Amino acid sequence: MVSDAHAGLKKAIGQVLGCPWQRCSVHFLREALGHVRKDQQGMVAALLRPLFSAESSETARALVGDALARLGKPLPKVAALLEEAEEDLLVFYVLPTEHWPKLRSTNPLERVNREIGRRTDVVGIFPNDRSLIRLAASVVIEQNDEWLAGRRYLSAHSMEPLLEERETTTIDEEVPALTTA
Repeated sequence: MVSDAHAGLKKAIGQVLGCPWQRCSVHFLREALGHVRKDQQGMVAALLRPLFSAESSETARALVGDALARLGKPLPKVAALLEEAEEDLLVFYVLPTEHWPKLRSTNPLERVNREIGRRTDVVGIFPNDRSLIRLAASVVIEQNDEWLAGRRYLSAHSMEPLLEERETTTIDEEVPALTTA
């Protein structure tokens, strides 16, 4: 599950879904850059962006160590932020390599949300809630169809190792039921 660092959302993901949580790299980078002066943003971004495109988890962790050493004195707040977020930022490295670019940020979801917003702005005022839900659902269905038929979000080939692993693993725990709040 990928999201920003909202504490309540992170806790709910752990309790209800019980799956690994990945902190959105884009949201983290924006937060880190918000703690530095405009003239320092290029340097900080150049130190942090390679963490998310490293060849392996070990390389990424070495880059984090290097970034912490370089940021420690001049920007202690950013260094502390990175040190605290390190584990949550590098979770995607345990997944198949083909999935890394798609599972480290919430950008695809945000694109869908922007498209829903764009289409609702065109309509302006909806006669009732059901018409808004129909429009939003049609956008989501359209995106799903594009990912299935057009350019797949996660290819079938890249999913094979995960599906094989799932078939060989027995799940002894009961899956919690989702309920409304």
